[in-house]
Amino acid sequence: MIALATKNTLAEFNEASVNDALSLITPCVALPAWAESLVIARPYSNIDVLQHYASQLTHQWGSAELNLALNAHPRIGEKAQGSSKEAALSKDEQSAVDGQNAALTVALAQGNADYEARFGRVFLIRAKGRSGEEILGELRRRLNNSDLDEEVEALEQLRQITLLRLEGVFAQ
Repeated sequence: MIALATKNTLAEFNEASVNDALSLITPCVALPAWAESLVIARPYSNIDVLQHYASQLTHQWGSAELNLALNAHPRIGEKAQGSSKEAALSKDEQSAVDGQNAALTVALAQGNADYEARFGRVFLIRAKGRSGEEILGELRRRLNNSDLDEEVEALEQLRQITLLRLEGVFAQ
């Protein structure tokens, strides 16, 4: 079995058993059909081809995929529970959210509650590379979106998270 703790080469992914290959990319997003499609399409000639195909697949996602994927995402500002690869990725992605800033923590909790009341799902944003204040600003801005605009925006955020995670799986 290929170790998840280390970066892997594309060659290792191409040559891995179906189960091992799935175990490498399943933590990228809680959508088994996406991972299965990537594994079935092996081998890939290079990382760019893999990333391009992965991106193409994400553009097939709609409401059902968004809702399914959100089941694996903690609220912004809340630490993911457990020791799974998904939880570790989420903790790393949200590491810039300062849990010691009480005002930010309260504002994010209130924003999350407002968002969930407004849209009926967890607020999703690519947290990697964003400060807690920037995330809060985006949360507040997106509360003004229409239902359709917000679904489109949430799906785009899910795509960005997924493709960044996939990129992180492989040594460059």
